[in-house]
Amino acid sequence: MLEVSIDEALAAHGLIARGGFNFGLEEAVPPGPSGLPARAVVLVGQAGASAWPQFQAWRERQPKDLRDPLDTWAREVIGAVAVQVGARAVSPSDRPFVPFQQWAMRAEGLKPSPVGILMHPRYGLWHAYRGALLFDAEIDIAAGEDAAHLCDTCVGKPCLKSCPVGAYSSTGFAYAACVHHVRSVAGLRCMTLGCLDRNACPHAAAYRYPADAQAFHMIAFAA
Repeated sequence: MLEVSIDEALAAHGLIARGGFNFGLEEAVPPGPSGLPARAVVLVGQAGASAWPQFQAWRERQPKDLRDPLDTWAREVIGAVAVQVGARAVSPSDRPFVPFQQWAMRAEGLKPSPVGILMHPRYGLWHAYRGALLFDAEIDIAAGEDAAHLCDTCVGKPCLKSCPVGAYSSTGFAYAACVHHVRSVAGLRCMTLGCLDRNACPHAAAYRYPADAQAFHMIAFAA
């Protein structure tokens, strides 16, 4: 019997469980805490900027030149939660890579938006997955059901019309053009206020990241 629930352990860090599921017996899956193939996974992430204050407080105690601070913080806190709940923590940047995007779509029944980020029916584009908890035994959690995809009924698709260099289109993401623009003087607004295409999405404005959080992500992207 766990002394603390997954939800309680994550809440201390501004994180939430983002759904989960039990693996099929024939699936190729990473090992759980015992070293044997995991039997279940729970995705861990945030809704809006729920984890931003906790991350900022942690960051103030770290060396100024710490590389990949958000990833480091997420590994640290989700790793601690894993110990509390008897799981093994994995990160999206772990090698060999695990299929986080596929796991997320399966866990919450989401689909990608035109800008690549999974569209959530409540959080819109303002959410993230920071890690996952792998378990040795099956867990009692319902797999995600297909949610109404807000992009299907969005009129005008403003997320494809706000970028000054048209980085996002029906043909994909023009990475080089985006980076060049963001690094330039002309891209100062994007660098300080966040991706204009993402901010143009009309859904879930209440969950939009604050300007300092968006600037943090853009600086990391441009680097």
